[in-house]
Amino acid sequence: MYLPLKHLHLTCITLSIVFFVTRFYWRKQNSGMLQKKWVKILPHTIDTVLLGSAIGMAIIASINPFEQHWLAAKILALLAYILAGTFAIKRAQSAHAQNLSFALALACFAYILMVAISKQVAPFMN
Repeated sequence: MYLPLKHLHLTCITLSIVFFVTRFYWRKQNSGMLQKKWVKILPHTIDTVLLGSAIGMAIIASINPFEQHWLAAKILALLAYILAGTFAIKRAQSAHAQNLSFALALACFAYILMVAISKQVAPFMN
């Protein structure tokens, strides 16, 4: 059961980042696409499945984020990614703030990937 969850998780990661970048592009272009109902719903659906698959894998592997610091780091970075992403796409008013928030969200995403691969809180230190 772990391997199908992992594949689902990896698929959702890909969909999530591709859709995030696409929505940011639409924001910068003042596209009406951001007002479409499916565009507002799909990211939440993808992210819910992503989180569910992560929880499922942690349960199957008996991994506790309070014991595995790398997993706790991923969770905190995920919260930062969500916050920065919200500013990049919805809340930031100036182009500079949008771009800065977008760059921060991408940096958080890259950190999450590095931690996931290395299982280290500071993967760039090794």
